[in-house]
Amino acid sequence: MSSDKLHESPQALPEEIIDKHRAIASLMEELDAVDWYDQRAAVTSDAELREILLHNRNEEMEHAAMVLEWLRRRHSMIDEHLRTYLFREGNILETEEAATGKADAAQPSDRASVHEDGSLGIGSLREE
Repeated sequence: MSSDKLHESPQALPEEIIDKHRAIASLMEELDAVDWYDQRAAVTSDAELREILLHNRNEEMEHAAMVLEWLRRRHSMIDEHLRTYLFREGNILETEEAATGKADAAQPSDRASVHEDGSLGIGSLREE
């Protein structure tokens, strides 16, 4: 798996960055395992096997949550984003707009308005 490879020389990186990389790689592996167990549980016709696979999937979720918490404690931006987005009700993009002060920005449907002539008002690319 490519997640276990550093992009820079380990000698050039501080141990703190290497440990964060280890955690991120582990988080990716845990979430990948969750996906595998979900798929396998969805297609098996054996009820007992499905139960075991879902139990295993849930343990992988626990592992992912533990690693994510470790990362949150050591990376201020991850902490900030998790505090902004996790355990919130409502539209996630509206939460982002409110958090970044873009709450008054045009909605996606308002951004590309069509004029009466059917154009988007950006002019023609044809030579006149």
